[in-house]
Amino acid sequence: MKLVVAITGASGVELGRKFVAYLPSHIEVHLVVSDNAVTVEKFEHPSVTRHTPDNIAASISSGSFGVDATAIIPCSMNTLAKIACGISDNLATRVAAVALKEQKKLLLAPRELPLSPIALENMHKLATLGVIIAPPIMGYYANTQTLEEMERFIIGKWYDILGIEHSLYERWGEGE
Repeated sequence: MKLVVAITGASGVELGRKFVAYLPSHIEVHLVVSDNAVTVEKFEHPSVTRHTPDNIAASISSGSFGVDATAIIPCSMNTLAKIACGISDNLATRVAAVALKEQKKLLLAPRELPLSPIALENMHKLATLGVIIAPPIMGYYANTQTLEEMERFIIGKWYDILGIEHSLYERWGEGE
């Protein structure tokens, strides 16, 4: 599987880093970290290719490269708005545009509170186009006891959406 992971928001960058770190080693990861995101120095994954956010000609910006799925974690409201309006002025938004035109899985994890009416409108528009809007929302039924367990649950839910096998959390009814 070829997976693009873009990190476009400052708040929630740690979730993006852990999303990459927990990925199975057989997944080919292409990473884009926006200029506005906090710089993340270390990604613990055996097959990460880093791309600069201004390299609009990177391999992952073409549909012929064959990306299977794209996840933008976290997704800034700026990035979300650009994707909703078809603006692809950086590598993260270009990859999202390619995912839309190629009808590939595109997961956006917006991380802001509260959500403005404009953000909600953009999310609705994207959802009607098949984009998966999956903010990092806590699932209390998972019986998590620590922040790390909650993060693993959220990341595991994203993996479920993308079809990535994992054992990051106990599924409903597994402990019976």
